Amino acid sequence: MEYTRRSVLTALGLGAVAAATGCSASSGDSQATADGPVEGEISLLTPLFEGSTGKDLLEGKLLPAFKQKNPNVMVKVDYTTYAALNEKITTSLAGGLMPDVVMLGVGWIPPFAHKKVLAPLPDDLAKRYEYEDRVLEPSRYDGKLYALPMVLDTRIVTYRKDLFAEAGIKAPPKDWAELREMSKELARSDGSGKLTRVGFDPFSIDLRQCWETFLFANDGNLFDESGQQVKFNDDRGVEALQLFLDVVKDKSADYSFKSSAGQPTTLQQGRSAMMMSNNSLWVQLKQQTPELLKEDKVGAFILANKVPAMLQGGTMVARSASSKHAAAAQALVEFMGTPESILPTAQQRGSVPGVQDLRTSDYVKENGFVKLALDNMSKARSEGGTAAWMEIREKIKTTLETAVVGKRSAKEAIDELANLSKEAISRL
Repeated sequence: MEYTRRSVLTALGLGAVAAATGCSASSGDSQATADGPVEGEISLLTPLFEGSTGKDLLEGKLLPAFKQKNPNVMVKVDYTTYAALNEKITTSLAGGLMPDVVMLGVGWIPPFAHKKVLAPLPDDLAKRYEYEDRVLEPSRYDGKLYALPMVLDTRIVTYRKDLFAEAGIKAPPKDWAELREMSKELARSDGSGKLTRVGFDPFSIDLRQCWETFLFANDGNLFDESGQQVKFNDDRGVEALQLFLDVVKDKSADYSFKSSAGQPTTLQQGRSAMMMSNNSLWVQLKQQTPELLKEDKVGAFILANKVPAMLQGGTMVARSASSKHAAAAQALVEFMGTPESILPTAQQRGSVPGVQDLRTSDYVKENGFVKLALDNMSKARSEGGTAAWMEIREKIKTTLETAVVGKRSAKEAIDELANLSKEAISRL
């Protein structure tokens, strides 16, 4: 079979690419040491420094500081977006031009480590700073450390305190039953019965990440510890999806009430009273609707049902197993994982720092959503957990949507997703 770029992407081709190109690390623990001189020209693929502000930070501050410590290393930057990152890596692998250093999302380490695309890192790097175990967990595969966390992006529930007060609601919901009842009380319609404000907006963030947060709050799991068995297709996974259908049926949520990227959210507009959010919303509030923060009209809480849970996404930095300048690449990975690099990176995005060492920074103290996330890291759960994740993740949102728009029941959609996932795992 000829593996064209199209066939690779159609297959969500990490496995196909690796097989086709024979791409693998020279492998083994020898890669962890990255012996040799710290020199040479290396490439960095990053989705983390979008726009002129991010580029100014990376090229105007961080890389010059790295260069000062490592004068014999040149870094060539390839910018991308999170939406294009998988395709970018896949294309690089197919062309035999894997970047020396790459920044990856949570859940991406097992698939790439499984195919030996990434080099393991010295395990003592995991003890260099104060990490929560749950933060480091997505950086590991098969007992080895493959990446260092940089910034985290958690999913929390934000709400309008003024609208709660108006409805006489004194505290956020403790479980889904209260969430559903409060959503009914907070929703508003015009004279024709058309919704003008939803009580709860679960649809303005990625549906996959939203459902995963509800799954975890229902004490469910995506996969077993081996990553070989699907676990989300029990009652807990079905109930998590069913809740979205229920709040729509209640006329307290609407799939069309979604915020466009970069535009004021439904919460900011007063078109929702509660909303699933990324912690970066704090920065958006400061920039677009600072009066809501100044007047203390926005609060946040951790979703809970059977247990409290918060989805932890984020970005990690790893070294390619095929780098010709392994020592230089590892030096850059280690530099990007320092608090000195992490703090300004988190600030420019409104993200949660990947190390607890920065809890006392002015940035964390000032950002209420980041502080909430750091205070609740013990409740954080990550997506992924199987080497087949890159194929499965792309099918979750589209499969769940079929239930949300009424084409099938929640159980039928979850069963379909489980079958797709089992097939993907069987091809490992």
